[in-house]
Amino acid sequence: MKPQLILAVALGGALGSVTRYLLGIDFPWGTLIINITDSFLIGLFVGAFAMRWDLPQAVRMFLTVGICGGYTTFPAFSLDAYYLMERGQAVAAGSYMIGPVVLSVGALIGAMPLVRTLEAA
Repeated sequence: MKPQLILAVALGGALGSVTRYLLGIDFPWGTLIINITDSFLIGLFVGAFAMRWDLPQAVRMFLTVGICGGYTTFPAFSLDAYYLMERGQAVAAGSYMIGPVVLSVGALIGAMPLVRTLEAA
């Protein structure tokens, strides 16, 4: 890994995380707004890169992995789902969109009693 790329991701991640914190209004609206706006941003960036927006790799990493990734990781999920749909893999796209949500919520629900059990021990 190149140190300049790591620095670009770290700086962008810090900026994205602070922005997420500052915009974090009452749940769940804050989370919803953050996920939607960041998905829109990564769509703009990836679309611009595809249209020959000629930027150095470090700047691309700063914008996408750094800022967008620090803001929320949801756009990476959105972009993966988009690529599956674009390739005509509708069943895989649908499964991908439903599966992680159900499994993630299930993991959270499973973790809560585990912590309570460990805390009580």
